[in-house]
Amino acid sequence: MEIAVYGGSFNPPHVGHAMVAAWLHWTGLAEQVWLVPAFNHAFEKALAPFPLRVEACRRMASSLGDWATVEGIEAELPGPSYTIRTLDALSKRHPGTRLRWVVGSDALPTLHLWREWDRIVQDYPPIIVGRAGYAEVEGAPTFPDISSTEVRQRLAEGRSVQHLLESGVRALVEENSGLFFGD
Repeated sequence: MEIAVYGGSFNPPHVGHAMVAAWLHWTGLAEQVWLVPAFNHAFEKALAPFPLRVEACRRMASSLGDWATVEGIEAELPGPSYTIRTLDALSKRHPGTRLRWVVGSDALPTLHLWREWDRIVQDYPPIIVGRAGYAEVEGAPTFPDISSTEVRQRLAEGRSVQHLLESGVRALVEENSGLFFGD
C-alpha cells in the first residue's frame, strides 16, 4: 500500500492542507494520506497544544474521506520532532507499506537543515507539491498560498476565517482561538 505521509505544524490545518491531501489521493499518488502533526517543532516554532491540533486534523480528515487519517505518533517520540525519526517509527509500526513524505515547495530552501534529508529521499521518496509564491514543481499543481499564519493573524484581528478552514476545524479554532495566536 502506498501512503502519503503529510506532516506539518497544522497550527491550524486549513483548506490548503485539505486541497493537497485530496490531490494526493484523487490522482492516485497515494491510497491513503496520513496527516502527522508535529509534537515539538524542530525549529522551535510556537504551537497550539498538540491534542488540539490533532483534533483539528481529525475534523479535517473526516470531511475528506476514509482515505485520510491522523497519525499522532510524534507524541510518543523523543523531541524535537525530526521527520526521519517519525518516518522510521511509522515504517516500523506499519510493515509492508510504502511511505512517501509530502513536502511543500516553500520548504525547499531549508531542506539542507533537515536531519538526514538524503535518507528521507532514499527511503521515503518525497512528493513535492507546489505553493503559490515559491518554486514551481513539475508534475504538481501550484496550490494557493494559504497559511496557518494568515489564519492566526485573521483570528487575532477579529476577521473571518470561514473561507480558510473546514467547518469543523473552524468551530474548534474559534472556540480555542487564543491557543492558536502564538507565532
